Amino acid sequence: MGYNHNDLVGFSQKINHPALAKYVKDTNRWSGIFSLILAFAAVAGFFIAGETSSDMENPEALYIGLGIGSMFLLIAFFQIAGRNNSTTWDGKIVDKKIENKRRRSKDDESWIDYTRYTVCIRSDKGKIHTTTAEDDDTKYNYYKIGDRVRHHKGLNTYEKENKSGDTIIFCNACASLNDINENFCFRCKCPLLK
Repeated sequence: MGYNHNDLVGFSQKINHPALAKYVKDTNRWSGIFSLILAFAAVAGFFIAGETSSDMENPEALYIGLGIGSMFLLIAFFQIAGRNNSTTWDGKIVDKKIENKRRRSKDDESWIDYTRYTVCIRSDKGKIHTTTAEDDDTKYNYYKIGDRVRHHKGLNTYEKENKSGDTIIFCNACASLNDINENFCFRCKCPLLK
């Protein structure tokens, strides 16, 4: 099923769909659960290492485990707080960049060449936001300079105001790429904002 030109112009009212609110709530919950599991594993692992290893003894090993476990919990706390404190705002695509980069491989001393694609968004209040990808020009090609976009509270993606010429659409919940003719994301089942 296709859409006529006017159906895909304007910001979607589907942002108020309960599935999107549930997605944000579930994401926060799973971030908390995952960080608790990692924190427990770090504390238990270092405690066991302190009891069985001659290199490090308890309570030193336990303190290191508590420190690492606390770090996992803090990361999750800041992620959840960031989602909860984010706001909905409108902006405009003001610049796009392609940069050829190079970095050392983690596995050996060789160099890895890659291309970084950056899209710059200026909010209506003047703040610059960027979205980047390595060796993937999909978002770079999807957004055009001058496009109006909206960032929705709790989500990490940008909804285009005018989708009339598009054949693809990004899920604003999980960022998966979908066909423009679909109504729900194939991955997370949230409604596509169109």
